[in-house]
Amino acid sequence: MNGTVSASGKAILLGEHAVVYGRPALAIPLPQLRAVADFRQTRQALTVYAADLSHRPWQWKSDAAASPDPLVRMTALTLAHLGICAPTGEIKIRSAIPIASGLGSGAAVSAALGRGIAALCRATLANDALNVLVYEVEKLHHGRPSGIDNATVVYEQPVCFQRGQPRRAVKPTRRLDFLLADSGVPALTRESVAAVHQLLRKEPARANSLFDRIADGVVAAQARLASGDERRLGELMTANHEHLRELGVSSPLLDALVSAALQAGASGAKLSGGGRGGHIIALVEPATASAVKKALQSAGAIRVLAASLGG
Repeated sequence: MNGTVSASGKAILLGEHAVVYGRPALAIPLPQLRAVADFRQTRQALTVYAADLSHRPWQWKSDAAASPDPLVRMTALTLAHLGICAPTGEIKIRSAIPIASGLGSGAAVSAALGRGIAALCRATLANDALNVLVYEVEKLHHGRPSGIDNATVVYEQPVCFQRGQPRRAVKPTRRLDFLLADSGVPALTRESVAAVHQLLRKEPARANSLFDRIADGVVAAQARLASGDERRLGELMTANHEHLRELGVSSPLLDALVSAALQAGASGAKLSGGGRGGHIIALVEPATASAVKKALQSAGAIRVLAASLGG
């Protein structure tokens, strides 16, 4: 039995960091960026290859269940959920999602791997169950994950996410175009989340005030995303970036990329994800996309990816 399954990347439009502390956040899938699992039935014990992730091939052993390696952990969790002890076959993971960039690479790889294992074992793995499994692996990547990455990646739809609340899907009524500019600096989400936690401990009133302002922007942006109000959505994205700067998770390079995008005609721009590195996301129109892309490259982006939603 041979086949291919996949999962998309994601970008946070508004709400990162505040979402860890119970506020809402708005995220979108990036269907053009995918992690893929090619699976093939063999008679050998399950073997996973992930050369794109600089990961050496490894073969499943039941005593690997407690491993801190994300791929091994996802395999163990999936097999335990499916009730399978001795799987056979091979899975090759490949991914077009930049690693450590705030675009959901870890969650997408976990989701694709889980789907690949289930398909290889001819088993059913519903999205609700997969979402729970991927969240457990996200703890290895982020320490204190909010759950927004796995929710957006697994269900592959724009989502307004708030911890402890039902997931709310958002459906844009018109096409929206984005550019994602890679700063070339690894974004270690665990570290930036820890830094924000330290700020909250030292200055709780200031931190909570920023979280509340971020939350207000998310609530307003949810309606603007659904209606396709590009101008107002862009303004809210840019305001969110300023709040993230105050939280201390931006950087001179990310600020320069945001500024370059806005000056070139983007409707809005902000860092996306943990910050301090990784990507910024800019909302553009077809008429401005080319100019914004050139401006981002001139400002230091090592690559600029295009994504669209709706339409």
